[in-house]
Amino acid sequence: MAEPSVSPLKHFVLAKKTITAIFDQLLDYVTEGAAFVEATYKNPELDHIATEDDLAKIQAYKNKLAVIGEVLSRRHMKVAFFGRTSSGKSSVINAMLWDKVLPSGIGHTTNCFLSVEGTDGDKAYLMTEGSDEKKSIKTVNQLAHALHMDKDLKAGCLVRVFWPKSKCALLRDDLVLVDSPGTDVTTELDSWIDKFCLDADVFVLVANSESTLMNTEKHFFHKVNERLSKPNIFILNNRWDASASEPEYMEDVRRQHMERCLTFLVDELKVIDPVEAKNRIFFVSAKEVLSARRLKAQGMPEAGEALAEGFQTRFQEFQHFEQIFEECISQSAVKTKFEQHTIRAKQIIDTVKNIMDTINVAAAEKRVQSMEEREDQKDRLDFVRNQLNILTEDTKEKIKRVTEEVENKVSSAMTDEICRLSVLVDEFYSDFHPSPQVLKVYKTELNKHIEDGLGKNLAERCSSEVNQSMHQSQQEIIENLKPLLPSGVQDQLHLLIPCRKFDLSYDLNCHSLCADFQEDIMFHFSLGWTSLVNRFLGPKQAQRMLLGLADPNIHIWKTIGWKVISLSLSMYGLLYLYERLTWTTRAKERAFKQQFVNYATEKLQMIVSLTSANCSHQVQQEMATTFARLCQQVDITEKNLEKEIARLSKEIDHLETIQSSSKQLRNKAIHLENELDRFTKHFLQKNK
Repeated sequence: MAEPSVSPLKHFVLAKKTITAIFDQLLDYVTEGAAFVEATYKNPELDHIATEDDLAKIQAYKNKLAVIGEVLSRRHMKVAFFGRTSSGKSSVINAMLWDKVLPSGIGHTTNCFLSVEGTDGDKAYLMTEGSDEKKSIKTVNQLAHALHMDKDLKAGCLVRVFWPKSKCALLRDDLVLVDSPGTDVTTELDSWIDKFCLDADVFVLVANSESTLMNTEKHFFHKVNERLSKPNIFILNNRWDASASEPEYMEDVRRQHMERCLTFLVDELKVIDPVEAKNRIFFVSAKEVLSARRLKAQGMPEAGEALAEGFQTRFQEFQHFEQIFEECISQSAVKTKFEQHTIRAKQIIDTVKNIMDTINVAAAEKRVQSMEEREDQKDRLDFVRNQLNILTEDTKEKIKRVTEEVENKVSSAMTDEICRLSVLVDEFYSDFHPSPQVLKVYKTELNKHIEDGLGKNLAERCSSEVNQSMHQSQQEIIENLKPLLPSGVQDQLHLLIPCRKFDLSYDLNCHSLCADFQEDIMFHFSLGWTSLVNRFLGPKQAQRMLLGLADPNIHIWKTIGWKVISLSLSMYGLLYLYERLTWTTRAKERAFKQQFVNYATEKLQMIVSLTSANCSHQVQQEMATTFARLCQQVDITEKNLEKEIARLSKEIDHLETIQSSSKQLRNKAIHLENELDRFTKHFLQKNK
């Protein structure tokens, strides 16, 4: 079977392939963009970068493009043939298909709408309206029989005939041919137009050249013209071979038909200009063309049968019609089927591009803001660290100064109190008896009295000043470190580091200190030899002196005289007797207290430096604890600043990624815009 070398219908096929590929890319692009916008919008750390409205728009575009893609895949060129009954509409279609696909001729009047389209399979079949059943047909007679036997088929019904593309070249290029019942058999023209004509790219009015255009035909196309803006209409004056029997009238009849057809297209319908209109009116014989083409398909000469005179002219005019028709329908279909989608695609791309621009600008502004904030946080962190180092050294000096003051204060006060220890001991009253049991209890109570008294006196002299000095120093430390803390922590600082009264603990522990004290409350005569020698010569010289008196070689008695010795001994005895009689329990207690004061004074003087150092250590610990708590809050502040800096760095990196992604998506949008512009220039503007 012969095929045209180059078919203008390929223009539509190429346009469809191109626009479909562009829309596939556009769908992928919008899908990618929707995922990007959704991820950006749902990221809680990226507030106000992408809006809910942006997400809703781009997701709606994604769904819309999926639908458009499905629509584009089903797009085809459609030509509808109309005319009166038995005008040869089916024959024209068969001639264009180079085969007898539709029933035609005597007894084969089309009683419903028939669409012929290609199928990739090798078997023909038909499908009736409202049914998905594929009814197999092998021959035209089977098709005619199937249409005749189906009583449910009415004039307004559509039967779709699927013919193998391998048998017909015209059907390979997404062309659908629609045959119709005669316009003179129905009054339902409006429903026909709504159902079958609104998506038609070309209308072919098949008229019987043996008669003039009828009002029924004109009336139908007037209604079509009301619904569609300047429809593409061809007029085929079929059965022009009948004019061969009267050649002397042929040119007059042709001129009359041409004038009437021109008037109809140009003046009445106003769908085309007069110059172009002449290329829309043809005089043909579809039956002759079909017969010739079938012969050629079988390898026989085209004019093998007896044909009327002028066949070649009519045949060439039919070919000319096909060429003009194919050019017209391909250009018209490209415009009607793809122009609005192209415009819509550009609108979608423009909107998505604006969304990407908005996200890019918002991300850039947020990134600059975050970088400035990060620099502020870094400066703040450096300031906190440097100030903390400076204040740490300053605080150490301050603590050292305060502790030295406390140590000196306590040492001085304790020394004074030790000097007044006898007064404190004299103030002690308790039952006294020389017996060991009573003395033990007495010493215990005396130790407690001294410890409480000394502690009380030291507290009265030192605690108030120490507290004041320490509190003042603590407040200075707090005020110095306060600027390093966040305002919220500053407001809560009194709860985190509460001010409390500090009491020094002197911890004299007199019981242990005087545990080795041994009292001597035995009677000792104040003028005894031992006492006198001890008093004037000291213990060692006294012992040597006493040994000398005991030497028999020394005759002291003879030297002094007995009278003097006797008088002295008498007075000495009286004095001894007096002292012995006055050595009462009270005297023993006084002696005990004096001995204890001497012993305790010596012991307490030994721990003055230890006690003052202990008190200064307590102050140091208290102030160091306060400073440590403040430093802990500063450490928390530093960690929070470090976390915030890390968060901002991560956010900045994320924003850079968003900027980069939005730029890439914008560039893809520009690429798609260029693709659409090329499509418009090549397929749409060229048509204009």
